Amino acid sequence: MNNPYIGHESQLYGIEEHRLVGGKGDGMRLLMVNNGKGLELTVSADRACDISRLRYRGINMSYFSPCGYVAPAYYESKGADWLKSFTAGFLTTCGLQSVGSPCIDEGEELPLHGSIANTPSEHVYWYEEEDALVIKATVRDEVIFGRKLRFFRELRISLTENKFVIKDTIQNTGDTTQPFEILYHMNMGYPLLDEDSIIEIPAYAVEPRNAHSAKDIDNCLQAIKPQSGYIEECFYHKFEEQGKASIYQPKLDQGLEISFDAGQLDAFVQWKMMGYRDYVMGLECGNCYPDGRDVMRQKGMLKFLAPGESKTYEVTVRMLDKQ
Repeated sequence: MNNPYIGHESQLYGIEEHRLVGGKGDGMRLLMVNNGKGLELTVSADRACDISRLRYRGINMSYFSPCGYVAPAYYESKGADWLKSFTAGFLTTCGLQSVGSPCIDEGEELPLHGSIANTPSEHVYWYEEEDALVIKATVRDEVIFGRKLRFFRELRISLTENKFVIKDTIQNTGDTTQPFEILYHMNMGYPLLDEDSIIEIPAYAVEPRNAHSAKDIDNCLQAIKPQSGYIEECFYHKFEEQGKASIYQPKLDQGLEISFDAGQLDAFVQWKMMGYRDYVMGLECGNCYPDGRDVMRQKGMLKFLAPGESKTYEVTVRMLDKQ
């Protein structure tokens, strides 16, 4: 960039690395991203380069849980203890060995949502292209006598429009065929989300996860005011080729749209949680449903990687202005 009006490009856009001080997040590396057009992201290098905060035109777009920032050292893998370190943020990646309910699959005990979101990136770097800021990271989900999966993440933040692309490649670096699961747990929060939000998921069919969710299926896209004692609901939306979901807040004249290849990410979950302080709407594409790896195996939805094989997924998030 050669602009005679500025001394440093960070006056307009850029990426800065920060570290947290104090609390359970002490020492965590955060990449603060600004595209110069109103889009701001916070990327947690020590949490698989997930996106802990998303802002557009100064407005918060995502949900940040009561856990706050939690460093990987505090991760507990037993049962549903994953929730103790669930920052949520805009994106928490679930997988790779498992997604969803804790279960035992072919003798292997699997925790809620796997461990990848609590694994630090080993190699993180970023650079500028003509029209984008690019962050790349490598994360290892590899153990002795077990799975050896390597996770390569690329975040491409546009400098010409308010959108970013998440591109992930999962590679089996071991010598045995391995099951793998991934879910992009994207969490919408206040003030983008409230009872006036317009949520659109143009699927050809929708199914409730359970009997409790079935009671509210006709109102699944309608957010309500925070409710004391609210019990979460999940809905599975079916797409043919192109998957898409959006949320728009008319009081702010802004929103966002998520798009993906439904042939590759063939499971879309809407998580509706309208609780007091637990107020969040998850719009989550993945290659499985969160019912446990054993259930996905039984239903024929479990994916596998042969030795040396890799699989790439891509999700685009675009900001929406006045409709």
